[in-house]
Amino acid sequence: MIVPAPPLPRYGEASLAEVAPSLLAALDVPGFRNPLGVEPLRRACLLVVDGLGWELLLANRRAAPNLAAAADRGRPVTTGFPATTVSSLASIGTGLSPGRHGLVGYTIALPGMERAFNCLRWSPYGLGGSRDLRDRVVPERIQPEPTAFEAAEADGVEVTLVGAGEYAASGFTRAALRGGGYWRTHSLGDQAAGALRSLGRGRRSLVYLYHPDLDRTGHVRGATSEAWRMELAHVDRLAGQIAERLPGDAALFVTGDHGMVDLRPEQLVDLADRPELADGVRLLSGEARARHVHTRKGAAADVLAAWRGLLGHEMWVVPGEEAVAAGWFGPEVTDDARSRIGDVVAAASGPIGVVQREVDPTAPLLTGHHGSFTPAEQLVPFLELRR
Repeated sequence: MIVPAPPLPRYGEASLAEVAPSLLAALDVPGFRNPLGVEPLRRACLLVVDGLGWELLLANRRAAPNLAAAADRGRPVTTGFPATTVSSLASIGTGLSPGRHGLVGYTIALPGMERAFNCLRWSPYGLGGSRDLRDRVVPERIQPEPTAFEAAEADGVEVTLVGAGEYAASGFTRAALRGGGYWRTHSLGDQAAGALRSLGRGRRSLVYLYHPDLDRTGHVRGATSEAWRMELAHVDRLAGQIAERLPGDAALFVTGDHGMVDLRPEQLVDLADRPELADGVRLLSGEARARHVHTRKGAAADVLAAWRGLLGHEMWVVPGEEAVAAGWFGPEVTDDARSRIGDVVAAASGPIGVVQREVDPTAPLLTGHHGSFTPAEQLVPFLELRR
């Protein structure tokens, strides 16, 4: 049985691609729509909590009283497809859907490369892929669209990115989040202090603060673990410390880049154990719950049939052209983005993920996963906190 068509992200209305344009419109930067209805303000801090799903927040209200109270006044938005850090942060940074910015997965296929490309590490994916390729794979060419931060800075807004120093000049930051200054932080308290410092420096200011640890905890320990709830409590305190010290003309906005679901080891399908899934496959990109399947010449139909036959009861498995036409990646898909989308695209509808331990032996060891269209993965908060 083939599962029904997936519920699409709310592109153009209430997805992560609408966050930055709405904030810039509220900051009186010309040329931007405000579909999220953010009220005018002079200073804004956007806290992006990696792995903060809407359903997870509501299920753990006691661990996060500040965010839970804001959720009572706020609402969820959708991430875009796939529901993963690379695509979501690029949508926040550019104000564009994945089909426009072209960063269509955690890993993507690039011309001339025999292996998938890890967009977060900016290096070949998997075993032995530690070499940084910024000199060869130029970030500004991989994602050439101007960012919202560049547009804000051009209009006189003081823009600051706040986060770990390792991200300051990374290939991914250059591709998706370029523009403004960067304030390197070293701890949770330093994140709060850095955000407040950066907010107070300009008459109009925009601060982007990224917090990665909730996602890391969920991947390793699971999003239903006590460790995850305790990390959420730290995030809640971070938001509270910033909100209670905001200037009077400022607001804190909190969102996530995806939610998360926990999978048991037996719910992960490894190509090494199901060789029929590997027949005709040149490489896999994406991640466990949102796979781009790039096929060998002439093998696309056979690969589609094999994947549907084995996985179609728990995954949406469609030809790449069908995914594009159906709007999975947004209303517009550029030629560059299309070249990175699989000949077959598979997105999980049930508790399943597809891994390759021979390429990445760590993926089968993870508990928390994300990437697909389920509400647990797609819905993230868009919250506003003021002093």
